[in-house]
Amino acid sequence: MSTERGQQVVIDTTCTTIHTLGRQNGSEGRRLRYMQKDGRFPVVFQKAPGDWSPYLMDIFTTLVEIRWRVMLLIFSLSYILSWLFFGLCYWLIAYVHGDTEDVDNEPCVDNVRGFTGAFMFSMETQATIGYGFRGMTENCIVAIIVVTVQDVFSCLLDTIVIGIVVAKMASARKRAQTVGFSNCAIVNLRDGVLCLSWRLGDFRGNHILEGVARAQLVSYVKKPLGSIVMSYQDLDIQNRDLVLATPVTIVHKLEPGSPLYSLGPDDLLDDEFELVVSFTYTGDSTGMLHQTRTSYTPADIRWGQRFQDMLKLGKKHYKVDYALFNETTWVPVPQLSAEEYDRERCPVEDGQSHSLLSPSVKRNGHTFQANLDFTGEVMHQTSL
Repeated sequence: MSTERGQQVVIDTTCTTIHTLGRQNGSEGRRLRYMQKDGRFPVVFQKAPGDWSPYLMDIFTTLVEIRWRVMLLIFSLSYILSWLFFGLCYWLIAYVHGDTEDVDNEPCVDNVRGFTGAFMFSMETQATIGYGFRGMTENCIVAIIVVTVQDVFSCLLDTIVIGIVVAKMASARKRAQTVGFSNCAIVNLRDGVLCLSWRLGDFRGNHILEGVARAQLVSYVKKPLGSIVMSYQDLDIQNRDLVLATPVTIVHKLEPGSPLYSLGPDDLLDDEFELVVSFTYTGDSTGMLHQTRTSYTPADIRWGQRFQDMLKLGKKHYKVDYALFNETTWVPVPQLSAEEYDRERCPVEDGQSHSLLSPSVKRNGHTFQANLDFTGEVMHQTSL
């Protein structure tokens, strides 16, 4: 490569690649992500103080979504408070009936002479322990009614607790953590076309037979008063309906109509957008609908790389090496946007064939000659 001032700089792109994109000026280049890598959104809803109505109206979903320690605390308190409440009812019945003062009086509940005995009887009744020391008599119809109400309430409370625990254990979020995307997206050539691609795999190997992949380009524009306007653009994906028996590579062609068609490796450094990708599928074990999602910023896009092959053919099985799921390797890719690359590849006059193979491109005040003479397919597809 010639570097003297005033001379033309020639770069052979068959041996040159662009490293991972990202700003180098520290905190100045940072921006708030629209979606975290684990699929969570850093969004906070501002409501009126004390407005808990959305959570109370859908209490079942609220209990399913809270943390395990909070849920266990709420369930423990619900049982303890119910024992205390009905124990207080039994003590009041015994107090009104005179069982706490007259030992010779025929009691409403045997061996319940104080609040401690009433609490123990309440707990034994609701938990169906039945020690046989305390028991209901026929002397007080009110006490019989309270025991009946407590039995019905106990069945209802057990049903709610068991249902919420089962729903929380079978949460779709936990299953979604076993299906993941690659840590980065890549740009390379596929059949002579620049493509943006990323990898998707099922780490449990449950062979998801039906799923739909989506991708959106998210960006925002700041308004003078500090507000922002979000914009969303759908990306066209090849083979949107996927069979995830083996890891697959999701491909978006950088062709006319794509929001990234005019962006080259240098342009991506100055552009601010986020590629939000998702995979919605039905679990084969539970039949529940799940969704796995993540996002890629320009710093997560690797220009001029491809994923390493992780699928091999054995004697009786297809072997998948998930240790290579996020591994990439360098491949020859032109340092051009897809628009520039397509324009330079278009047929011109016969006498300009040399210019077709070595188109001139301006980068940072210099003129470069990019060699676009690629023989064969430079990208080996790793998905079935």
